[in-house]
Amino acid sequence: MMKEMKKILLMCIMAVMTLGVVAQNRQKPFDPERFQNDLERFITQKAGLTQAQATRFFPLYREMQRKQRTLFNEMRQLRNVNANDDDACERAIRRMDNIDLQIRKIQKDYHQKFFSVMPAGKVMEVLRAEDQFHRQAFKRAAGHERGRK
Repeated sequence: MMKEMKKILLMCIMAVMTLGVVAQNRQKPFDPERFQNDLERFITQKAGLTQAQATRFFPLYREMQRKQRTLFNEMRQLRNVNANDDDACERAIRRMDNIDLQIRKIQKDYHQKFFSVMPAGKVMEVLRAEDQFHRQAFKRAAGHERGRK
């Protein structure tokens, strides 16, 4: 009787531990608002932005991102073209090249606007911080992917 109770108790403990591990390994769904807030907080901290600089900078930054996101979405759709249709592929590649140029132009225009709200050195720090944040986010995402397989 005592052995059976120990077995049952041990199985219950193992079940609880397994459920805890499974719950921890579940990836949370992507939350764009949280991602944006984390990005802005990271940039503010890493670039050492003052509250006044952040208040003037981030509306411009979000505006730039919105314009670029539209183009990124179009580019992503163009990658779905049938590889056996050479004419469609050529059109898609030419359009993607034009989109790349548009994205760079948007960046150039907004970098100019950024200079109006803070010194170029701060803009450079923001660009570095943004790059660092995205690299870290990709590494975290890759780690989650590896953990699921």
